[in-house]
Amino acid sequence: MSHVRAIELYLVGLPLVRPFRTSFGEATEKVCILVRVETDEAQGWGECVADALPDFSAEFNEGAWLVLREFLAPAVFGAGQVTTADLDEAFGPVRGNVMAKAALVNAVLDAELRAAGTPLSAWLGAERPRVECGVSVGITATTEMLLDQVEGYLAEGYRRIKLKIAPGLDLERVRAVRERWPGIALSVDANAAYTPDDLDVFLALDDLDLLMVEQPLHHDDLLQHAALQARVRTPICLDESIRSEADAAAAIELGSCRIVNIKQGRVGGLPHARRVHDVCRDARVPVWCGGMLETGVGRAGNLALAAMPNFSLPGDTSPSSRYFLEDLTEPFVMAGDGTMAVPTGAGLGVEPLPARLDACTLRRELLTP
Repeated sequence: MSHVRAIELYLVGLPLVRPFRTSFGEATEKVCILVRVETDEAQGWGECVADALPDFSAEFNEGAWLVLREFLAPAVFGAGQVTTADLDEAFGPVRGNVMAKAALVNAVLDAELRAAGTPLSAWLGAERPRVECGVSVGITATTEMLLDQVEGYLAEGYRRIKLKIAPGLDLERVRAVRERWPGIALSVDANAAYTPDDLDVFLALDDLDLLMVEQPLHHDDLLQHAALQARVRTPICLDESIRSEADAAAAIELGSCRIVNIKQGRVGGLPHARRVHDVCRDARVPVWCGGMLETGVGRAGNLALAAMPNFSLPGDTSPSSRYFLEDLTEPFVMAGDGTMAVPTGAGLGVEPLPARLDACTLRRELLTP
């Protein structure tokens, strides 16, 4: 058990190398909350995957900051001597807000593991020293621009290409990529932009030999996804609909998907992500690690997670250079074979570089008991 002496919140902003467009908007910078936890033995870091706006999820930076400051940090201080395993109970009175909770849970876990000298990958039960990298390609202005980007990513060695799609910006573009590169591992991600009335689109995608169609329908739905999966050959992968191990179990039992995207921040942190992994493993449903344009703090956790046994598909585990000219941590680099090393140091194995953190910090607040 550890006594948490201080919790520090940072709002950081990093410009993206290129704008990233999805069906719900376009991002030109990464703005997120980092959480630093100081215990009697060590300090730990966590990254909140909420965005500036409540678009991908109901959570957003200003709301997460408020929840962390007013409710979650006081719950940790009030618990006295705590372990990561105690936090579910400590946070019980606060419903939802899983992204805010995840940032603090991960920071406490990082501090625990650093104090014990244990790498996060070992704590998770990871089995691989390197993981395969996939890349998520945002919606481009033209098909030609999309083809140019995909060509560049393939030249860098990525093992899987994922195309963001939206109504009217789907079949023609996906077909163009498939015709140019018939043998690549290719998937699409709709970010909940379609309805059951778009069945013809998904039947047409069936002819393009895709690994999966990710989150085609409403972000809160399981039943309509089950009906769609019964009509199409291509595996449906759920992302936004999976917010807990219970959601994963329900989706599998209903037949709503054949693949699950695990984003640790979306399910409440790394301990919960491990539980979702185990639910899917026991049901023989493959999983992969989704990304949220994380800085190096979040990326380190994703790499350790993606090295677990049932992560059998390349995740959104791109190197730092895919998103940032300069990361907050030492940059993550992808080898020419399309793989990236899992950090081996205690805890996350990385922490923000002080000068870089100072340069990117927009706001900070120190919380104490």
